[in-house]
Amino acid sequence: MHPLRLLLAFLFALASGCASISYTSQAIIGQLDLMARTRPIADILDDTAARKAQDAALFSPVAPAVRARLATVLRLRAFATEVLALPDNGSYTLYAEIDRPAVAWNVIATPALSFTAREWCYPFAGCVPYRGFFARDRAEREAARLRTEGLDVRVASVAAYSTLGWFRDPVLNTQLRQDDAAVAGVLIHELAHQQLYLPGDATFNESFATAVELEGLQRWLAQENNPQAWAKAEAELKRRQEFVEFVLPYRKRLETIFASASDAADQHTAKAQVYADLRAAWPALQARWGGEHGYAGWFAQDLNNAHLAGIGLYYEYVPAFRQLLRAHQGDLKAFYQAARVISRLSAKARREHLEQLSHSATAAAP
Repeated sequence: MHPLRLLLAFLFALASGCASISYTSQAIIGQLDLMARTRPIADILDDTAARKAQDAALFSPVAPAVRARLATVLRLRAFATEVLALPDNGSYTLYAEIDRPAVAWNVIATPALSFTAREWCYPFAGCVPYRGFFARDRAEREAARLRTEGLDVRVASVAAYSTLGWFRDPVLNTQLRQDDAAVAGVLIHELAHQQLYLPGDATFNESFATAVELEGLQRWLAQENNPQAWAKAEAELKRRQEFVEFVLPYRKRLETIFASASDAADQHTAKAQVYADLRAAWPALQARWGGEHGYAGWFAQDLNNAHLAGIGLYYEYVPAFRQLLRAHQGDLKAFYQAARVISRLSAKARREHLEQLSHSATAAAP
């Protein structure tokens, strides 16, 4: 099907489902705008094709430093297909420049005395604990509306997203502000979503994609003979895990408060104290790291349940999936098939199986 007809068919399904016309309109406009800005990376690297596009005033020149990085992206894309057995399609063979700091913004909302995030349901993607917008002001308006319902709300920027193979997802100029390892990690992560995606189970999806990202990134940097970059990425992973382990006890304290028989006013007071304690404890972790490492901005926000709702979402089952990969001696194709079998289990059986794998990973750790 022609890409435009495919887009309209997909978004018509959204409109005829539970998404509002207004929301669907911004999705149509945002996706069409992104598609209009894309161009094949191969054409950018081909001097003749690039010159023709510029002479026709279709695109502005691409800086030499960006061209060099896009050449690396094409090599990474081939590696992802040939070595990581990820989908062989047009995703990340295109480049687009956007005039905003992020491609989209997600709105996350929870009750004031719960971590059960509000979900929005869509065809194909299933139910997800966030709602995405291409424009920040639209996201902020939605956040303000949700706050009038008494909900805790967070607006989070999105570096990249996957259309799960429906469209050819591009590499964005905003992504290239990161180092090569970070760009590679994001692209592998998003392609992993195209390999396996379970509608309605965000924790499964993100943990699976993160596990593939870590394995793929390690193999990619080994091929690139760049052990320093892997050491840096591994250190960042360790900090992320330490951050999750640092925050989770405070979330558990809050869960205990929310489950108690105390009246709402007392729960709100106790909740405020836990967040104050969390903020007061942060400088010690920051000092141990020898700097902020990207988390100072998180603590600079007005923290609430919407910030803690997603803690662990990307990592809860990562040990389980890494254990599953080890059980298949690093054979990624066999690993993908085994993960797909798990995805077909009932929600309860799936969680129990993944928890068992996590326990096995802990027992096997030195």
